[in-house]
Amino acid sequence: MAALDVLIWLAAGITRELMLFAAVGLLIGGIDDLAIDLLYLVRSGWRSAVVYRRHRAATAESLPPPDRPGRLAIFIGAWDESGVIAAMLRAALARLDHGDYRIYVGVYPNDPATIAAVRHVRRHAAGGRRVRMVSGALAGPTTKAEALNRLWRAMLVDEAREGVPVKAIVLHDAEDVVHPCELRVFDRLIERFDLVQLPVLPLIVPGSRWVSGHYCDEFAEAHGKQLVVREALGAGMPSAGVGCAISRAAMQGMADRAGGRPFDAASLTEDYEMGLRLGDHGGRGVFVRLPAAAGRGPVAIRAYFPATIDTAVRQKARWMTGIALAGWVRLGWRGGLAERWMRLRDRRAVLAAIVLAAAYAGLVCAAATFALCFAIGRPMPEVPPLLQGLTAINAGLMLWRALVRFVMVRATYGWREGLRAIPRMLVANLIAMMAARRAVAAYVRSGRPGGAAVPWDKTSHAFPTILPAE
Repeated sequence: MAALDVLIWLAAGITRELMLFAAVGLLIGGIDDLAIDLLYLVRSGWRSAVVYRRHRAATAESLPPPDRPGRLAIFIGAWDESGVIAAMLRAALARLDHGDYRIYVGVYPNDPATIAAVRHVRRHAAGGRRVRMVSGALAGPTTKAEALNRLWRAMLVDEAREGVPVKAIVLHDAEDVVHPCELRVFDRLIERFDLVQLPVLPLIVPGSRWVSGHYCDEFAEAHGKQLVVREALGAGMPSAGVGCAISRAAMQGMADRAGGRPFDAASLTEDYEMGLRLGDHGGRGVFVRLPAAAGRGPVAIRAYFPATIDTAVRQKARWMTGIALAGWVRLGWRGGLAERWMRLRDRRAVLAAIVLAAAYAGLVCAAATFALCFAIGRPMPEVPPLLQGLTAINAGLMLWRALVRFVMVRATYGWREGLRAIPRMLVANLIAMMAARRAVAAYVRSGRPGGAAVPWDKTSHAFPTILPAE
């Protein structure tokens, strides 16, 4: 029995240390999230009680026309996108409500299927002449930034040849479902801001309600609350890489500072970095969650996100590497208190995954300790008062977190998805832990990426057969 006593003592000690580490980490993260929640509630209450009593809430429909109408250039990088690019372009041409825009699609000479799909749209779709296909000399895949820089140069050639200046550059991916009103919003607000970001609302992939659905939950909070608070605090506005517009002048400034290439090929998350670098140089970014009309949903970009554990882990590992690891080296800790706080939140993903892993490991050890004590008729070792207190506080914070998740998801996707969002938090945690492991391993193997061009590691995409009602 002495050996069993030692085993129980050892298991209880491991459990205690794991749970204490996890409890402290969860407490810090929970307080951090709670601060964002409270700021959001204060802001929302102020606008409801004061602002909206004096002014009608704006909608895309009520926006005044732009003071300086101009051409909008839409950039789409397309490597191995033959399965979605034609449907995406046809939908964009049919839906976009704007008189002067051009869609630039970056393709590759060794991707004939995508080239054929774009050519078919140009020749046969209504408005197909608005599509400009730009191929390069390099075989694909290169980097997403290389494709976008190629489109930038093609746009400059068109400006010089036609004498029609571009007002703003709009970024989209080949799988995006554009909103009919988005260019109207960009055309008006880009006159006041250097970067305008619209919400991204993922679509649930048929047959993947739990994996693809967890993106809906996370974006409902991130683009329904967190970016709203970020803007209110005056911190830099990161670009999501889709559904965003950058003013022509701001893009030119970035190009001038980078030898004519505004998009950085050395970054895994060049879109995220672009928004923060713009803020570092005095540019103003804004996150706009604006209903299309009274009683209608927001002007937002919709798209399918990864539908399997493997593809979700790959995508999130890329985000973690670019934002939480390489971003620390590449962007540093510039700005005031609010900016540094937001950058810390951006970069906490890997540490948060470690804390979650410790918590789950502690639960497993606690269960094993209980089973062992029960089997031999021994009482469970006493839990230290400090750990009891921390556990109680964290339980309260977790209940609050689940309530907030339900409220934010329900507001966008309805109450059924709001309820599903609560158990989907476990799916999100699993994917986050697996992605963190992959991100750290990739970061260590690459020797702190940040100087060399990063190959385009993209996932396969799908486009909805039935477009969402707007």
